[in-house]
Amino acid sequence: MLEILVPLVLLANGLAAGVLVGTLLGGWPLLESLPPDRYVHAHAFFSTRFDPFMPACLVITVIGDVLIAVVTPDLGARVLFLGAAVAALGTVAISLVKNVPVNAWIQAQNPDDLPDDFAERDPRRDWGAWNRARTALSTLALLTNCVAVGLLL
Repeated sequence: MLEILVPLVLLANGLAAGVLVGTLLGGWPLLESLPPDRYVHAHAFFSTRFDPFMPACLVITVIGDVLIAVVTPDLGARVLFLGAAVAALGTVAISLVKNVPVNAWIQAQNPDDLPDDFAERDPRRDWGAWNRARTALSTLALLTNCVAVGLLL
């Protein structure tokens, strides 16, 4: 069972962390620099590209880490896999509570007819901060998973 779960978790976690790091390094600086109408257009485009890919990767990571922790004989690895599951679950929680609602609101906006109060409601600052937090958690989960795998070798 470990022979299947460990590579699957490392792949799913690595893909999720990689996408988030890529967004942090490339997509976010672009979105942050755009004028409001172009930002809304670009954010709406980007935010639909990773569904259902990212949620699936994160759910596989959380469930896989918990399953590995249940069946692994090594106590240190078990603790690390559970820690990685918690970090990945934190990524999921931030995504659902903070980033997904902003993505939905942005997708509902017309870039050619933004609300008059868009400057006050512009979600970029908060979205960017939460995106950094979930990137850090997903990357922490990956690093923790790698260390846990090292204990199993």
